Amino acid sequence: MDRFEAMEERIAHLIRGVDDLSDVVARQSKELDRLMRLTQMLAEREAHRETDGMEAPAANQKPPHW
Repeated sequence: MDRFEAMEERIAHLIRGVDDLSDVVARQSKELDRLMRLTQMLAEREAHRETDGMEAPAANQKPPHW
């Protein structure tokens, strides 16, 4: 019976590990979705800025001495 108990214990640890990894993947998926939405929003904002002819932000402009 010790052999079966050892296998049951090992299976229980493996199941716990799989569940933990599943939780991590779920959290990463949510974070990735959030970041993708944010990236899309920023890309659209920049596209609108370019099409509206708005001046580039000061960080993107060359200094006057160039």
